Amino acid sequence: MPHLIERIADLIGLRDRDALDVALTRIVWDLLGPGARAVAILRPVGDEADTRWLTRIRFSVGQVTPAVNHEIEAPSRLPKLCDLPYHQDTIACGQIFRHHGASALTLFPLSAEHEGLGVFEVETELPLMREAEHLLGSVLRIYHNFQGLLDYGERDALTNLLNRKTFDGAFLKTTIGAQEADALNHAERRDGAKGSGHWLGVIDIDYFKRVNDGFGHLIGDEVLILMARLMRSSFRSQDTIYRFGGEEFAVMVQANGESDATAAFERLRHNAAQHRFPQVGQITVSTGFTALRSDDTPSEAFERADKAVYHAKRNGRNQVCNHADLVATGEVVEVAGTPALAEFF
Repeated sequence: MPHLIERIADLIGLRDRDALDVALTRIVWDLLGPGARAVAILRPVGDEADTRWLTRIRFSVGQVTPAVNHEIEAPSRLPKLCDLPYHQDTIACGQIFRHHGASALTLFPLSAEHEGLGVFEVETELPLMREAEHLLGSVLRIYHNFQGLLDYGERDALTNLLNRKTFDGAFLKTTIGAQEADALNHAERRDGAKGSGHWLGVIDIDYFKRVNDGFGHLIGDEVLILMARLMRSSFRSQDTIYRFGGEEFAVMVQANGESDATAAFERLRHNAAQHRFPQVGQITVSTGFTALRSDDTPSEAFERADKAVYHAKRNGRNQVCNHADLVATGEVVEVAGTPALAEFF
């Protein structure tokens, strides 16, 4: 028991989500002992009409370290919700599910505010004793509560979107991870700018000052809350949304090329323009976006996207502008030191 308390103390000292998941799987693995075969965290991802299971992290016999997976390059290859009915029932009922076959499968409902529902999967040679189930459930509750504390420090209080201070770390993790993937698959990536990659969009609510001046700040806050909801429903679960302050937002999108990235931002623009906000009526957004590059810093990528959104607002608003297109047509001048041909993804 002292060893377990020490491991949990180490867990709640972490601030990185991936490291937290790794620590959780290691704690559970140690608690299971020699009879353990595998432990995993699975979460539903994708559009509501086509939700899939992503194995977020897995640790099984023969592995040295847990395998972490937060990229979704081919969602169609992931199992559908209905392909794992036991896991689906675990989420639906919010209760532990037990299945005994060639090995014993125990599924625990798992939730975290920033990622929603999920399943913690435990595979053992023999069925878990009730005492072991209770102990694992307690560890998962500690994990859930600590996730909530992290959310409190990383979330915008009004919209519950990620806040500005979390952006830099997430940005660097994305670019470093993509560099590593590119190094492993260089022969298969002939034109990264057109392949699977990451894109940064800056989104600004049009004429938001008029809302605050004409209807008051309470209505303005309601518009921000509703816009945040529209963003969550317009983008996919693997895309990360940030409120930078006021009426300005940023989104990091994973997309298969420029056309898919454009479609994602256009989907939000369309959804916002079609929505009727109480008392205010129609609200539109202007968006500028850019492909992330191998040598990007957060400030460099943001500057490119910000120039594109500034162009959109100067030229009619309620539109999506791609920084690369604006550079190609001469409407925006490329910043020295970040040439357009340096596109990486």
